[in-house]
Amino acid sequence: MNWTHYRFHTLWHLPAPVAAVYTALERAEEYPRWWPQVRSVTRTDDTSGVVRIRATLPYGLTFTAREVRRDPAARVLEIAMSGDLDGWARWTLEARGSGTLARYEQVVDVHKPLLRALAVPGRPLFRANHRLMMRAGRRGLAGYLGTV
Repeated sequence: MNWTHYRFHTLWHLPAPVAAVYTALERAEEYPRWWPQVRSVTRTDDTSGVVRIRATLPYGLTFTAREVRRDPAARVLEIAMSGDLDGWARWTLEARGSGTLARYEQVVDVHKPLLRALAVPGRPLFRANHRLMMRAGRRGLAGYLGTV
């Protein structure tokens, strides 16, 4: 098993229309306004930017995110990631009644030296850290959309 390889899958049920959720998620530079663990998103060009995150555990991650797919008709947003994390992340949205089901998938390899050194004993903590970050993101987005 590669202890520095992670697959994450998260579902967010949001009481907001799918178009509003898609619009918020496609504006990555605004994530720090509603997602506390996303510390900054700095655009480097029309399709890329540098993202800095820090969740509950005392370490931060920095990576370059490059847009791979932006498909409003299919309601899909996907990025490639390189830096402390290498891999990809994808949002897929679907209408659920008057709300939205947002599916987040991420497959990454961790390259940050500290996290690689602690890969085996730290893995459960790193996974829990990710869950807490995603939970806070869902709450933040719901508040941002005015649906708390």
